[in-house]
Amino acid sequence: MNRRALLRTAALTGVAAATGLAATSTAGAAAPAAEAVNGPWLVSVGWGVLQIEPGRTTPRELLPNGDHAKTSPDGRYVAWVNTARSGDGSLEPFVAVYDRITGQKRTLLADPFGVRYGAPTWSPDGTEIALVTGENHDRLIAVDVATGGTRVLVQGHSMADPDWSRDGSMIVLRWHSRSEGPQLRVLELTTGTARRLYTPGAPGELFGSPVFMPDSGRVVFRTDRWYPDLESSNHSLASVRIGGTGLKRLTGEPRFYLSPVFSPDGRYCAALSVPPENEYPDGGNIIVSTSGFGEQWWIPGDEYDDSTRLDWARAL
Repeated sequence: MNRRALLRTAALTGVAAATGLAATSTAGAAAPAAEAVNGPWLVSVGWGVLQIEPGRTTPRELLPNGDHAKTSPDGRYVAWVNTARSGDGSLEPFVAVYDRITGQKRTLLADPFGVRYGAPTWSPDGTEIALVTGENHDRLIAVDVATGGTRVLVQGHSMADPDWSRDGSMIVLRWHSRSEGPQLRVLELTTGTARRLYTPGAPGELFGSPVFMPDSGRVVFRTDRWYPDLESSNHSLASVRIGGTGLKRLTGEPRFYLSPVFSPDGRYCAALSVPPENEYPDGGNIIVSTSGFGEQWWIPGDEYDDSTRLDWARAL
């Protein structure tokens, strides 16, 4: 068996473990109380959303003209932002929800040209999504999925990439303070307080894509803090406690990372990355780690050029 075949076999073994298709020793492990079963990966590629089924490597188109897709905690619904254009070429901004069982689509938000919508994130009970909007990306809103009603959670600063904690109490997001510059902040939903979580180690540090660990005690994000002088593929995955202490580098070698996400059962973390043999950092393939980040493996198959977001859906 040649090296390429060996790598593919090893990667597919990782796919089986991460998606619940592994041998008895893995499948028989104690499951979390929620009995979550890992389903497909969703890759937003700007012009649409692709779905990669468990145990497979070739994607199929789930949604055309969609971006920033995120699945509801029960796995049934997908919230996404429209990228289609009207007949005159102008963008038609709206946020919609797709039912993975019935195939039905429902518009949740629709506004005139010029309104911008960021990536949505679901509340753990599935009743709301939160996303950044506003001409200057300066308003974080929560949208009632049943009624479309909105409420403002925080506004006045440029924000991006919100992620709702699994315990429901917090949202982490990239934040640009007018006085302190870019940082990560945690919004406490009961008080409305946005606490500083992480500030860059040096001016110009590239960081973002924050996501809570399943226990809501730490936040994982990507950063070039440790490899600022490399021209490309210079990121690490890092984590920090929600109190802002205990910064930890999680991955051992410089690599391009984008949009880390934890599996529904909390045992794995996946991200968009670029294999070493790829010449350009373009969103690449999917790389999967154990939750302890002790090993990584690639999901072989097609590349997802210019990808914007990765999600990991619960099985239906």
